[in-house]
Amino acid sequence: MSASPLAEFLSTADVASGPQGRSQIDAILEAVRLHLGMEIAYTSRYVGDEREFTHISSDLQLPAAPGDREPLEQSFCYYVLQGRLPELIHDARQYELAASVPIVNALPVGAHLNVPLRYKDGSIYGSFCCLSRAVDTTLTQRDLNTMRVFADLAMEQIERDRDADARRQVMIDRIQNAIDSGQPAIFLQPIHRLDTGRSAGCEALARFTDASKRPPNEWFDEAFEVGMGTELELAAIRNALAGAAYAPADHYVSINVSPETALSGKLGPMLEAAGRSNLVLEVTEHSGVEDYQALRDALLELRRYGRIAIDDFGAGYSSLRHIISLEPDILKLDMSLVRGIHLDPARRALASAMVGFAGRVNASIVAEGVELPEENAVLRDLGVTYGQGYLFSRPMPLVAAQQHMLGVAAEAEAPLVRPGDIRRVAHG
Repeated sequence: MSASPLAEFLSTADVASGPQGRSQIDAILEAVRLHLGMEIAYTSRYVGDEREFTHISSDLQLPAAPGDREPLEQSFCYYVLQGRLPELIHDARQYELAASVPIVNALPVGAHLNVPLRYKDGSIYGSFCCLSRAVDTTLTQRDLNTMRVFADLAMEQIERDRDADARRQVMIDRIQNAIDSGQPAIFLQPIHRLDTGRSAGCEALARFTDASKRPPNEWFDEAFEVGMGTELELAAIRNALAGAAYAPADHYVSINVSPETALSGKLGPMLEAAGRSNLVLEVTEHSGVEDYQALRDALLELRRYGRIAIDDFGAGYSSLRHIISLEPDILKLDMSLVRGIHLDPARRALASAMVGFAGRVNASIVAEGVELPEENAVLRDLGVTYGQGYLFSRPMPLVAAQQHMLGVAAEAEAPLVRPGDIRRVAHG
């Protein structure tokens, strides 16, 4: 019987190098190993007739990494689980069956403790093990009980990880199915000039078929959580570019783009293929921007396809960083500053300062969330160029939005959409 990869390695192992990044289970293994004075601690899981090392802690330099497998019959775990070897062994060479396991002579193995890892329903996951090269007759039942406590802690984490992996897979499948089915659908919300009241552009918004149960922001948040954010966003942008054909030729179409998607290198070819002029790429933020120079360079390439807008102007520090670093053409005044601006001198003063700032950097302002005529009047008097909100129009399906922007349909004829039913194409 040939020696296992771990046994072959252990026969020539040297002192371990410094520690690396650890998981909760790594920390548990190190704690029990040091507490018991052992040289190696590991967890493994059973996969068919093999066991797979999942986590290893040792003061020995271990080239064998989690993920390595060996036949079950070449392990102590197999025989402990069968009840043919005890969970606590002071000297492995005193057991004839243990001597048949390759690692016993290759290491050699002296003391050995092994506890099965079980799910809450009693089924076996794998094993939790500590061993040393030296014989240790001081180990007691109390030490074995300590092992069981640590094994229970490890198993709790393993089950949490399993549940998290299952949840992650559900999200991945749901997002992929949505993309494969052509989602999300696109609604357009017209943007109006405050001086004339006429529409001048629109923003593309994404909507999913389950909008009454799950708001679109959850779709995008989950997509970025599982590493599919750019993929879902590009699907939404693709649909938005198709929907842009419904906007009148003299209207711009604002499409939300997260920094992640701008940096992906996949957006430019999509915009090139669309061949649409008068686009606005509205930079939103799902997570902090790590490299503003890289984002600035990416947006410089994308400017050939449209102007750059910054979302949520005035909402916080990150939007100010965007403005300073990215030199946008349009600033979207956050609705938190717009709501009730006619009643709040502080909001009016801040909005006035922002209008002045925009003028000095040659940018125009779009006020978001305008709902009341009084808000509109104050914003217009302050010099805000554009407004977007329910006062002018709710987000609408493509044909209804087209009719609204052409001035051939009354707003009352457009289907109403609740705020929670829509979501910007990215993360505004």
